[in-house]
Amino acid sequence: MAWADGLREAEVEPSLYAADFARLGEQIEQLLAAGTRLFHYDVGDGHFVEPIIIGPIVLQSIGGLIHEGGGRVDVHLMIERPEEWVDRYANAGATYLTIHVEATRDVPGTLAAIRGRGVRPGLTLNPETAVDAVMPYLGSVDLALVMSVHPGFGGQTFIESALDKVRAIREALDERKLAAELEVDGGVKPDNCARVVAAGATVLVAGSAVFEDPAGPPAALRKFRQALRR
Repeated sequence: MAWADGLREAEVEPSLYAADFARLGEQIEQLLAAGTRLFHYDVGDGHFVEPIIIGPIVLQSIGGLIHEGGGRVDVHLMIERPEEWVDRYANAGATYLTIHVEATRDVPGTLAAIRGRGVRPGLTLNPETAVDAVMPYLGSVDLALVMSVHPGFGGQTFIESALDKVRAIREALDERKLAAELEVDGGVKPDNCARVVAAGATVLVAGSAVFEDPAGPPAALRKFRQALRR
């Protein structure tokens, strides 16, 4: 990705969890037309996180639309025993499949299983988990995700301490010459996105800031892009 005004030009990734599901296909098409190429797809099991959030059937129904439009799907598994679901989400159209370091007893085996299905593996950690928990696995992932809210519900306030984790993972990726994307999810808005990118992030997940903008999702994306170019 290019650099502009000292900041990495990050990709804004709309979180479909915040979309209007009565207009889901329409809003995806709007975002594709506005230049979105990466969509965030949250999955919750009611155990690892409190809410039950969309599963593989919905992904299968929209995956073709996204892929045919030149997009990719970043699936975030907020579920226990994610290793049991790799095949189903790979079959449903996941491009990336991100698991929580806290959710499985076999992190390397699950990451290997994801890659074995031709899907790009990702790894994330909850806000209360020390960043050291993901460091041993950075060489095995294509995406490292820092949660800047507690996973499960949208509309939360950004946790400032997440920036320290972003900086630590950025330093580790650069020192090891690893090309994994560094993603931040939770409370990211146009008024704080430049600080998140300055800390080292390359992908910004945004839910309510995109889908609840009164001017609509494409206008919200323009606000992010303008903020990143100031």
